[in-house]
Amino acid sequence: METKDTFSEIPNTILTCIAIDDESLALDLVEDNIAKVPFLKLAARCRNAFEAIEYLQNNPVDLIFLDIQMPGLTGVQFLEGLTQKPMVIFVTAYQQYALEGFNLDVIDYVLKPISFERFLKASHKALDFYKSKLALQGVSTKQDAKVDYIFIHADYSLMKIMLEDILYIEGLKDYIKIHVRNQKYPIVCRMTMKLISEKLPSDEFLRIHKSFIVSLKKIESIRNQKVKIGENHIPLSDSYSEQFYQTIGYQKE
Repeated sequence: METKDTFSEIPNTILTCIAIDDESLALDLVEDNIAKVPFLKLAARCRNAFEAIEYLQNNPVDLIFLDIQMPGLTGVQFLEGLTQKPMVIFVTAYQQYALEGFNLDVIDYVLKPISFERFLKASHKALDFYKSKLALQGVSTKQDAKVDYIFIHADYSLMKIMLEDILYIEGLKDYIKIHVRNQKYPIVCRMTMKLISEKLPSDEFLRIHKSFIVSLKKIESIRNQKVKIGENHIPLSDSYSEQFYQTIGYQKE
């Protein structure tokens, strides 16, 4: 891999990170890989979760490279105990913890021994997520900032979804189905309707039912309390109908 080609378009964003692992050689490898990535800055090496907890009390970080199997406190237990969670990339020799990583919304799950190419891919995921988060925060404070995509965890990876591709979203308890155009099956991810609502721009998406959010641009017609999007007829509940009609600028007779 030619390093200069890989990083020719990397922005000046710097992610401050720490590495947590009880194996010195593993820490050395992570440190060496971090040194090769221009947008990563290693702030601390921690030999266990307790050292990391002490460090994080006074030093905020953007990203944690975290081992799972450690004495005293595992990486999963450490992460579950954090009130303010930075981005996390699991670095482990154990494949069976992938589901825990998915449920804890980690950025990526990298298996040892780590190649630099795989490490770099995980680091880019963190950078993209970080930039997306900053951009979304900018939307709430700067009206001229506009984000046209979101990132969600699905199929054990962080997926980028363009807002213009979303038709509607269906809620199923702790999961949602994101129906997108030109795709036969919806994208399923573990997320609440409340959380996905907060990620979407309110001028483009609207909740019309406790279990449905629709893209306003994709609505073709409304009939008998049903919103038509493509071949789908989505229910419009009474509790959301007033806000819906106000949003689309229609005065019911």
